[in-house]
Amino acid sequence: MLLPVFQDLIKPQWRKVLEELKLSGSLSVAELARRVEASYMAVKQQCEELKKLGYLGRTRVPRTEVGRPEIFYRLTDKADALFPQAGVSFTLGLLEELKAHYGESFPDKLLFQYFEKQQLLWQKKLEKCQSLVEKATKLAALRVKDGCFGQCKYDPEAGFRMEEYHNPLQRIFESYPRAVAMELRMLEQLLGTRVTRRELPGSGSVPPRVVFEIPTLGVR
Repeated sequence: MLLPVFQDLIKPQWRKVLEELKLSGSLSVAELARRVEASYMAVKQQCEELKKLGYLGRTRVPRTEVGRPEIFYRLTDKADALFPQAGVSFTLGLLEELKAHYGESFPDKLLFQYFEKQQLLWQKKLEKCQSLVEKATKLAALRVKDGCFGQCKYDPEAGFRMEEYHNPLQRIFESYPRAVAMELRMLEQLLGTRVTRRELPGSGSVPPRVVFEIPTLGVR
């Protein structure tokens, strides 16, 4: 079954195709059409749309008899994200178990190692950046790829800053607040300068967000 959020948002006909392919692996258009109770052309069009988005792969298999090769579709690795995965609740439960077995500080040690490895990974991707602005912009893009949702902003008063409206580690931060400082230290190490972190509550039409300010890029 697809994640509930995707069941609500995705086209019903796409959902049937994705779930049937998850159950069966690879299917021909004709067999897929039979199983989802739709026409051959309608299913082929839906599969092509999903292929363009990267969720399906396509192969052509020669027929044993005379005729054009038969088209088969299968789910790609990208489609895995549409189905439930072990998420934050699993991670928090695991950290609690480790804390019970190895001591109060053990989860913090693991989180410290996580940010150390993340720093090394991103450091390689920032090596070619020529300026601090370029590096900060690239870092913000890497964080978006990693599941954060935000944007870079610059104005004469506030200077350069990264504004984030979602962080997949937020629930981890709530249970293990020391990880907030670990993440900030990682950002400072990557940028090679001091970074100020501020949590801004939402008000009216403005959503809550976390702002990372880079003072060295501001106007004095």
